[in-house]
Amino acid sequence: MEATLDKPTRNTPTLFGHPIGLFVLFLTEMWERFSYYGMRAILLLFLIDNVKGGMGLTEGDGAAIYGIYTASVYLLSLPGGWIADNLLGQRKSIVIGGIIIMLGHIILAFPAGPGIFYAGLCTVAVGTGMLKPNISTIVGELYPEGGARKDSAFSIFYMGINTGSLLGISVVGYLGQKVGWHYGFGAAAIAMALGLITFQTLGKRYLGNLGNFTAKQLSSETGTSSTGSRSILVFVVALVVLMAILQFTGVLDLTTAQGLAKGMGTIISAVALGYFAFLMIAGGLDTVEKKRVTVLFIFFLASAAYWAGNEQQGSSLQIFADRYTNLVFFGWEIPSSWFQNLNPAFILIFSPVLAALWLFLDNRKISFPVPAKFAVSLLLLGVAYVVMVFAAKVALTGVRTSSLYLTATYLFFTLAELFLSPVGLSAFSKLSPKRYSSQLMGLWFIGSSLGNLIAGLFAGGFDEENVQQMPELFQSVAYFGLGFGVLMLIFVKPLKRWMGGIE
Repeated sequence: MEATLDKPTRNTPTLFGHPIGLFVLFLTEMWERFSYYGMRAILLLFLIDNVKGGMGLTEGDGAAIYGIYTASVYLLSLPGGWIADNLLGQRKSIVIGGIIIMLGHIILAFPAGPGIFYAGLCTVAVGTGMLKPNISTIVGELYPEGGARKDSAFSIFYMGINTGSLLGISVVGYLGQKVGWHYGFGAAAIAMALGLITFQTLGKRYLGNLGNFTAKQLSSETGTSSTGSRSILVFVVALVVLMAILQFTGVLDLTTAQGLAKGMGTIISAVALGYFAFLMIAGGLDTVEKKRVTVLFIFFLASAAYWAGNEQQGSSLQIFADRYTNLVFFGWEIPSSWFQNLNPAFILIFSPVLAALWLFLDNRKISFPVPAKFAVSLLLLGVAYVVMVFAAKVALTGVRTSSLYLTATYLFFTLAELFLSPVGLSAFSKLSPKRYSSQLMGLWFIGSSLGNLIAGLFAGGFDEENVQQMPELFQSVAYFGLGFGVLMLIFVKPLKRWMGGIE
């Protein structure tokens, strides 16, 4: 019997003009992001702390491990999407992923040796890879008609992400820095449990059958079942051989944290390029689909560039806040991790504004295509790091800098995020061939993976012996963002044509 997919209808219960199912997903993602961003806020500080029970690593090794973990979280979204598309469906993948995340945070909550701690990090990363792409895919399925209403929905969903981030950084950051590191990790486990309860109790009522079927059940097309599996196996073997060659020739040293991080950068790049090449050559795509997938690849590159700058907030900007910024407010020294709250706070303030702006422009037939939004995002990112160049020069004088520098930086790259991240989620939902929807959503998150890894490696230059290089380090990010933004502006029109009329 052929599976059927429930589509939202006029009789579907709504809230603020959107299906209530959107807000179920909003709340689920909110608690999952509480656990992720809360733990991430204190992770690097814990790794380099040698006073309050941390692991006492060097800045270079700690930042490399931080980058490997945050990159792994998003890298595993690709196999997580494949599992949902081919084996479990999105709903089951979300539940299983949430359970694995919760177990990982429970492991982290108990003081133990490095081996147990790293096992906990790996467990959280695996669970997040199962959950993250699939919940976003279901958001897209709520709006089969596409259009500006779908963009608006992803902006609302994005507010859930950042509400969780704001709460998580506040609670976990305070517990970790002021009470004890492992109390913070434990709070993240409780948050994920709340997310699971929300999804299981409300999802059955308001999501219908959305996300319950695999791609094979939804389509008569068999896709790449056997040939695809063989191709994936060949690709994995080739990847292992490549890493072995790089190790034995001395190009990489996979026995060190920093060498492993660089090796992972090679893996991520190879996975992304290999998967896009596979889709174009053996994915059974027609000409229109190939053009759209090409556009998605360019969006992927822009995303990686953006997140390499944005994710400095948990690495180099966290170190800058902790060591070079005045933390005293009205006589009380705030946890340095709280500066990371500026990002979700600004998102919550400006998300409704931009969501309304997209609808306003659409209603008046004013075109603001997705490639142009990406270009604006990268330009704003560049401006954010121009501010940090000035802040770093002040820090070199030996004076703790005003919090206004970091505040302005977070404001600019938060606005940049709103021009890219919810828009990109919506674009990948619209442009992806249906049979590859969760996998390509996973690939969108691999852009974040690559950016996170670059951010972690970048922060390795922030040790006490390299203080004089801070302005140049921030300047390199500024130039990169501004340059890529200008390049995107140049190609707005051809990219819009290749999107084939999808806005």
